[in-house]
Amino acid sequence: MSTNSFRDNMNASLDQAKVKARRIFRFTMWSLLIAGILFGIGYYIYRTFPKSDSEQTGTLYKLSHDGYLFKTYEGQLHLIGSAMITSQSTWNFSVKDKAIYEEMQKYVGKTVKVFYKELPETALPWQGKTPFLVYKVEPLQQ
Repeated sequence: MSTNSFRDNMNASLDQAKVKARRIFRFTMWSLLIAGILFGIGYYIYRTFPKSDSEQTGTLYKLSHDGYLFKTYEGQLHLIGSAMITSQSTWNFSVKDKAIYEEMQKYVGKTVKVFYKELPETALPWQGKTPFLVYKVEPLQQ
């Protein structure tokens, strides 16, 4: 009988170990899930919270709707005060939505003032390719 009693004790110990292992596994998985969700929310807020609000003036000379997976509205402004178009005298930006993009199409080749929000890093893929998100445009009289 001592062998059966030993087996019963061993089985009971194994069952207790299985229950404890399941609890540890569940706790670990829930902790990782909650930490991942909190990190994701924090990262999303960090990437979408504007660092500054500003404006830029220049001649609007390029607008495009490009991208492979995420189609975004992009543009370039030739800054006022520069005689030639060089990489230092151009300013690349992303347009926040289609309505603003369509309004900006009217002003290609004209001097405009654009209002934008600067993000801490490059925008998320569906927002644009630059950290500068234009939300308003005004034509300037010359």
